[in-house]
Amino acid sequence: MIGKHWHEDALKEFRRLKRQAEKALAQVNDEEFFRALDEESNSLAVIVKHLAGNLRSRWMDFLTSDGEKPDRKRDSEFVIEAGDTRTALMERWERGWKYLFDALEPLGEDDLMRTVTIRGEPHSVVQAVNRQLTHYGAHVGQIVFLAKHLAGPRWQTLSVPRGQSDQFDQKMKERAAQRQSPPDPLDHQPK
Repeated sequence: MIGKHWHEDALKEFRRLKRQAEKALAQVNDEEFFRALDEESNSLAVIVKHLAGNLRSRWMDFLTSDGEKPDRKRDSEFVIEAGDTRTALMERWERGWKYLFDALEPLGEDDLMRTVTIRGEPHSVVQAVNRQLTHYGAHVGQIVFLAKHLAGPRWQTLSVPRGQSDQFDQKMKERAAQRQSPPDPLDHQPK
C-alpha cells in the first residue's frame, strides 16, 4: 500500500508544481518572460525551455529507454533561438508535462522497483521520480521567485498572503474539523 500512496502523492506533487509555475508565469508579460536579470541568469523563457526539454527526455519511453535521449541538445535549452516565442515554448512545456503524466499515471506497484536508466546510470522508478521531483521543484522555485520580482506590485501571491497566517491557519483547522465530524443524521432525513 505504501507504493500506491507514494505514487499518488508523487503525481499530486508534480501537478502542484506545474500549477504553481503556470500561475506565476501568468503574472508576467511577454517582455518580462524573456528578460534575464543579468548575463549569468536564466530568463523565465529559458527555464521553461529547459524544463520542457528535460521533461521530454526523461519521460518519453520512460520504462524502455535512457532518460537522456540521444537527440536532446541540452545546451540549446539555455539559448533563446528564432522561433522560441512564448506560445511555442509553452506548447513545448505542455507536451513535456504530458509525457510525464502519460508515463507515470499507468504505473502499478510492481513497476516502482523496476530499473530505468538516466545517462546510463541505473535508478529504480522511485529514485528516478524523486530525482525529477527535486529537480522540477528547484526550477519552479526559480520561476516563482523571478516572476514575483518581475511582476513587482502586480504580483498576486500563490500562497498565504503576508500578515494573514493566523486567519489561514484557523480556516484550515475549521475545514479539518468539518471533515472529521460525523454526519448529522438529521441531514439525511426525508423531507
